[in-house]
Amino acid sequence: MDAASAAERLGVKTATLYAYVSRGVLRRRHSPDGRRSLFDPAEVEELARRGRPRRPPGRHEMVIESQLTVLGEDRPYYRGRDALRLAEAHAFEDVAHWLWTGERGGPDEWRAGPEAVDAARAAQSGLPTGTLPLERLQVITVALATADPLRLNLDPPAVAAAGRNLIAGMCESLPPEAAAPEATSIPARLWSRLTSAEPRPELVGALRAALVLLADHELAASTLAVRVAASVRADPYAAVGAGLGVLGGTLHGGASLGAEALFAEIDLPRRAARVVGERLRRGDRVPGFGGSGLYTRGDGRGRCLLEIVRAAAPGHPRVAVAEAILIEARARRLPEPNIDFALATLAAVAGMVRGSGEAVYAVARTAGWLAHALEEYARETPLRPRAVYTGPRPEVNSR
Repeated sequence: MDAASAAERLGVKTATLYAYVSRGVLRRRHSPDGRRSLFDPAEVEELARRGRPRRPPGRHEMVIESQLTVLGEDRPYYRGRDALRLAEAHAFEDVAHWLWTGERGGPDEWRAGPEAVDAARAAQSGLPTGTLPLERLQVITVALATADPLRLNLDPPAVAAAGRNLIAGMCESLPPEAAAPEATSIPARLWSRLTSAEPRPELVGALRAALVLLADHELAASTLAVRVAASVRADPYAAVGAGLGVLGGTLHGGASLGAEALFAEIDLPRRAARVVGERLRRGDRVPGFGGSGLYTRGDGRGRCLLEIVRAAAPGHPRVAVAEAILIEARARRLPEPNIDFALATLAAVAGMVRGSGEAVYAVARTAGWLAHALEEYARETPLRPRAVYTGPRPEVNSR
């Protein structure tokens, strides 16, 4: 294949491709006329499967080898497959099965046991009004675990079965905002728990795309917590519980709550300039823009989801608000919008309850978390970082 095709497959720029050549990561040949560089498709595919080369770890960095997700210049790849392309048409359930097994397809039926759902609903009875969905999901996960007698079986098929039970139970145990038809997809069931709006196929499709785009993101903070828990043989529910405890941080999944708050302040497009300007004058960060610097070409997940929402709800007043915010952000040279902004746009268009973005994150990322847990269950030693001690000199007993 030629250089352009190889770079596209790897999700990098052509210049990066030639940097791989200079570092000995890839070999190239010249075409008979000497004008083009050619690459072995099998070698390119192997590199895509392994993930892009990275610098050697620093002295005190913990490095974890994984076959699951690699971050390209603007998007993640799940076991070598472009997450943005998966979001265009693939079922979330199929993507979760791909992450867990590396196999296409998977079981059609994702259902939690009635007793487990009853336990999870009962466990929420004492929660105060206004409890956010993510906080409910933390309680639900513990309750679902108590109702699964096979949760300590860490064989891959058993973990995948627990994953289907857990994700379905998360959706079915949240208080319903609307009646949900029987035997529907995970996105359709989650929709009925987050909004009372009519489940239009286009918007449910946008929710499905959001779940796919958020399914995994390499070693995010919550994923690292899950891997540490799984490495000491915590059961799948407990491992996911560790991830849920970290996810709500404002520098992680909780950023979507901040983006929702931004939309709540702007009821009309003409107010965008004032609200954004006031935040900047106060020295506040405008949520939904920029990020951790993992992508050199911006967060393609956000662009992808925004386009899907635009197509699903053309002319919607909340889409107009989103466009006004984007115009103001460009005028003030803010970073590119990220997945949190796109998720808040979807929540606003769909009329979702406050905190729905975090819930979408949690349900989606449970798929990725369990894939990482499966990798840890297959290892023999637990993850044990070492601290670099900087405290006072220890007292030494001279006797």
